[in-house]
Amino acid sequence: MENLRTYGNKPFKIAVIHGGPGASGEMAPVAKLLSSNYGVLEPLQTSKTINGQIEELKIILKKDANLPIILIGFSWGAWLSLLFAAQHSEFVKKLILIGCGSFEEKYALQTQETRLSRLTDEEKDKVEFLKQILNNSNSGKKNEAFCRLGKIFSKADSYDPVIDENETINCNFDICQSVWDEASELRKSGKLLKITKKIKCPVVAIHGDFDSHPAKETQKPLKENLKDFRFILLKNCGHKPWMERQAKNRFYEILSEVLI
Repeated sequence: MENLRTYGNKPFKIAVIHGGPGASGEMAPVAKLLSSNYGVLEPLQTSKTINGQIEELKIILKKDANLPIILIGFSWGAWLSLLFAAQHSEFVKKLILIGCGSFEEKYALQTQETRLSRLTDEEKDKVEFLKQILNNSNSGKKNEAFCRLGKIFSKADSYDPVIDENETINCNFDICQSVWDEASELRKSGKLLKITKKIKCPVVAIHGDFDSHPAKETQKPLKENLKDFRFILLKNCGHKPWMERQAKNRFYEILSEVLI
């Protein structure tokens, strides 16, 4: 399928779920490394609705995965993995959430404040310029602006990043805007957190101590709502552990441990 990449050999027991929404391909480094020991699926979400992305994932997993599967969800992908497991528990053996966002709106505002506080004045000006492009309905450069904005925020989210010159992320702003509008409303209404109570499988959350998304506000609600939950905080680590010089080795050690 065009929206699926595979790594390693069958059986495919793991799937990595990218963030964004609309930032497909960003988990390729994780999939590649894990493929030396496991068959790994990398679904690329293309739907512009949450239910559409859940259905996309269901179709791919039903066709190609060795069920039940382990889902490794990053950022928005962590939320999507939770939402999917709540609806299709029979598909999921375990959830591993990386850099999962907070479940209350007030902490989302804290994330943005933290990000901006870590930027230079020049970078803040670039952020405002790129937001103007994204808010311009007639602009044909939204995907490019979205990608550039993502790189600036990625820098703010990082502690000691390793720059991957070969990293290829396909940025789609229309997907991001449409899905995020829905996701934001789910969080504001409290429905997102209520949905987590339906999760039956074990859940492991891995979070960097320098991540702009506050760790405690991810840990606390999940600990209260999930029956089988483990939280692991990585030192000297930002939002993307596999891109962190001081944390990536420990991150992969932890992944190896929790995948067993």
